[in-house]
Amino acid sequence: MSQPSIRLEINAPFGEIILNKPEKRNALSVDMWAAIPELIERVVAAETVKVVIIHGGDAGAFAAGADISEFSTIYSTPEAAAQSGAVIAAALNAVEACTKPVIAAIDGACVGGGMSLAMAADLRVASEDARFGITPAKLGIVYPAGDTRRLVAAIGAARAKDILFTARIFDVAEAKEMGLLSRVVARGEALAGARALGDAVAATSQWSTRAIKRMVAGIEAGWDDTSSEATGLFADGFASEDFVEGYSSFLEKRPANFTFK
Repeated sequence: MSQPSIRLEINAPFGEIILNKPEKRNALSVDMWAAIPELIERVVAAETVKVVIIHGGDAGAFAAGADISEFSTIYSTPEAAAQSGAVIAAALNAVEACTKPVIAAIDGACVGGGMSLAMAADLRVASEDARFGITPAKLGIVYPAGDTRRLVAAIGAARAKDILFTARIFDVAEAKEMGLLSRVVARGEALAGARALGDAVAATSQWSTRAIKRMVAGIEAGWDDTSSEATGLFADGFASEDFVEGYSSFLEKRPANFTFK
C-alpha cells in the first residue's frame, strides 16, 4: 500500500507532520494542504504531544514549492483559484493557530508554498544546505495576504519586498541573518536539531508555552500593556497547577514535574 502524501506520527513528546512526496521534492498539492487542519486537530488532542514538528521526511527537501502540475485545474477559473486559495489559507491558519509550539525542520529546498508553511510555524531550524525563495513574481501572481503578513512580521517590510520583488533563491546564511531562522545545523541534521530544540521546549511548563503563544499573538494583533486579555492571561498563570509546582521545585532545588496537558 502506498504511503499518503502527508502523514502524522506521534512519538512523545513530539507530533511529527511529515511531507511525503519525495518524487516531487515534497511539492505541495491541494490534497496535502487539505489534510493539514485535521492533522493539527489530532496533535492538539493528543495529551502526550507537547511540540509539533513539520518536516520533509526522506525527500531531501522541506518543500520545493507548489505542485505546478495542478495549476491548469486548480487555477483554471477565478472561482477555482479562490477555492484552492481558501484550502491553502485554512491549512496555514491551522498551523499558525495551533495551541502547541510548532517547529519547521528544513533540509534542502524551502520555496514558495514550502516557505508559506515554514513561516506559519513558531520556530524554524534549517540545515546548512537549505535554500529559500518566494517566487510568485516569476508566475505573474501575488503572495497571499496571510503569507505576506507572516513574512513581514518576521523580517520587516523592506526585506520582505526584496525577497518578493526579486523572486530569488537565497541561502541559509542570509536566511539566518535576516531573522527567518531560529537555528542552523549541519547538513542533513534539521530534524535532529528540531527535536533537540523541541526537547528544550517540552521540558518547560506547557501552560506557559501555550500562554506565551497567546500573548505573542495578542500583541501582534494590537494588545497593549493594559489590555484586559493580556492582564487576564498574566494573572491566570498564578492559579495554574504548573506555577505551584514551578516555585515549589525551585525552593526545594529539584527538577520541576509539570503536569499541565
